Amino acid sequence: MNLGLAIVLIIVALGIGLVAGFYGARAYMKKYFQDNPPINEDMIVAMMSQMGQKPSAKKVNQVMNMMKHQQRK
Repeated sequence: MNLGLAIVLIIVALGIGLVAGFYGARAYMKKYFQDNPPINEDMIVAMMSQMGQKPSAKKVNQVMNMMKHQQRK
């Protein structure tokens, strides 16, 4: 009887650990990407230059605002 209870408790503890780890990692990555976006203004300027466009501050801000708006969805 004690062995069965120990096995059940171990399985429950592992399940709780997996769920807590998943949500903890998810929260960490969400905060990390908010603080360090994968694309910044310098990258957008370089991309526009490579495409033959003249990157103005207005265009760069429009692209950044579109990306921020898409992240909220």
